[in-house]
Amino acid sequence: MTTKEFIYAQSLSKKPVKGMLTGPVTILNWSFPRKDITRQAQAYQLALALRDEVADLEKAGCRVIQVDEPALREGLPLKKERWASYLDWAVDAFKLATVVAAPATQIVTHLCYSEFADILAAIDGLDADVLTIENSRSGDEMVIALAKYGYARDLGAGVYDVHSPVVPTVEFMKGKVVGQVGTGILKGHPERLWVNPDCGLKTREWAQVLPSLENMVKASAEARAALGV
Repeated sequence: MTTKEFIYAQSLSKKPVKGMLTGPVTILNWSFPRKDITRQAQAYQLALALRDEVADLEKAGCRVIQVDEPALREGLPLKKERWASYLDWAVDAFKLATVVAAPATQIVTHLCYSEFADILAAIDGLDADVLTIENSRSGDEMVIALAKYGYARDLGAGVYDVHSPVVPTVEFMKGKVVGQVGTGILKGHPERLWVNPDCGLKTREWAQVLPSLENMVKASAEARAALGV
């Protein structure tokens, strides 16, 4: 589905280009699932299709593959006693899609704004190498929750709101990075924090995107210098 686009994008740069896929649970939760078979079975079937795509991206030379699951929490059953069963197969579906990747291939996932604090064990169970989250408007709420939980994998918490046309300043984003480190996340290993926007940039114009990303790169460098990383 995406190898043609990946190959072209990679041909334009010597830097690694990330493959991008929507995860099986999010596809399921944002679709109109069949009623004659279980949601679990459908999630696994979607995962098997995505598994083939992960393998194809690898064969095409992709070494960083992002499989987004922003709808992980919104699929929770209304009755809390059913949560554990749902989360078990939701996590298994994600891993079914991604476990085909070689150890050297980095698996990334992304979560949008939601009340994730009560499903942190499931998020950890996804076993993604990097977790990216929307964060810039939440006062580091999710970062704080992950720090308290003891989350130990790489984390990219958004430093600016992509849904706003405002171009964030270097100082603003530098403050966001330093503030994330101050939560105690990753237990004194700030080099494992990724500096990235909240989410994708498709709602923005180039006149907003380019200066925002330029400022973000500068903010990252200044934050590294300030933190001694």
